[in-house]
Amino acid sequence: MAQLQLEKPIAFFDLETTGVDPAKDRIIEIAIVKLNPDGSRETYVNRINPERAIPAETTAIHGISDEDVKDAPTFKQVAHEIFNFIKNCDLGGYNSNKFDIPCLAEELLRAGVNVDFKKRKLVDVQQVFYKMEPRTLSAAYNFYCQKEHKNAHAALADVEATIEILEAQLDKYDQTVHNNVDELHKFTGGDDFVDYARRIILKNGIPVFNFGKHKGTAVTEVFRKEPQYYDWMMQSDFALNTKQCISEILNTMLLKK
Repeated sequence: MAQLQLEKPIAFFDLETTGVDPAKDRIIEIAIVKLNPDGSRETYVNRINPERAIPAETTAIHGISDEDVKDAPTFKQVAHEIFNFIKNCDLGGYNSNKFDIPCLAEELLRAGVNVDFKKRKLVDVQQVFYKMEPRTLSAAYNFYCQKEHKNAHAALADVEATIEILEAQLDKYDQTVHNNVDELHKFTGGDDFVDYARRIILKNGIPVFNFGKHKGTAVTEVFRKEPQYYDWMMQSDFALNTKQCISEILNTMLLKK
C-alpha cells in the first residue's frame, strides 16, 4: 500500500454538522487523523454542542441527536485545542475544500481564533476520485478498497476511509497522481480560491467574484465602480471569512490610492 511522502504533518479531518451551509450551520462532531512524516498517527475526536437544535432530517443522516451532544463542550471551549492539534499541518479530507475547511474556518473565526489556511497545502481526496472515477464516498471505498463502508457519516469512520481511499488511489494512479502533498494539492484544486466558500476565486491571479451579477468580474473593479456592493456584502449573510477577504481587498485598494 502506497504511503504519502510527507515533509510535514498532514491532518485529514471530517465534520458532522447541523446542515450544509458553512455560514449558518454548526459542527456537532469532528474527527482528525494526523499523519506524521515518521509514519506515526495521532487522532482527535470530539462531539460538539452546537448550541441549537439539530434538525431531524440531519440526525437521520449522521445519527447524532440533541441528546447525544447536550453535555458536550461548545466549539468555543475546544477551539484552541483543535487549532493547536492541526497547527503547522497541511489539511486533507473528502470534499474538504468546499465543505469541511469552510465550516471549520467559520467556527474558528466565531470563537475568535484567526485562521489562514491559504498557507497550507489542501488535499481533497474527492477531487482525485471525481477526476478519475466519479462516485460517492461509500462507492469510492468499495471501488478502491473492495470493502463496504460501514458506519458511513460517523466522522472517524469517514476520515479513516478517506485516508485508505487515498492510499489506494496512489497505488492505482501511480503514473498520474503523484505521491506527495504538493502535487496532490495542485491536482485537487487547492490554489484557485480566495475565500473558503469560493465566493471569490482567482482568475489569472486576480480575485474575481464567483457568484451573482458580477460573476467573473474582478473584485477591485466592482468596488471601484459600485462601492456600495462592498457595504451590501458586509451587511448580508455571507460567511465571516468571505467578509474578511473582501475587507482585505478593499483595504489594499485604499492603500494604493
